[in-house]
Amino acid sequence: MTRTRKRFIAGAECPACQAQDTLMLTIVNQQEQVQCVQCGHKFEERQAAAPAPASAQQPEKVPVGQVIGFFKPE
Repeated sequence: MTRTRKRFIAGAECPACQAQDTLMLTIVNQQEQVQCVQCGHKFEERQAAAPAPASAQQPEKVPVGQVIGFFKPE
């Protein structure tokens, strides 16, 4: 059986009816779908699932021996 998770997006505005706090995010089989519960408008966020470029995935290299900062718990 497939598990479906539903969440409301706080402060979001529907692009069709401009109602605020009515968008519900549904995740089905790792695919995100957004639906307005007031007017029924549906859309998918495809940009969020796109992989980041290879240059953005690798952290910047720090030369060996260079101090970045100190942690002082108080």
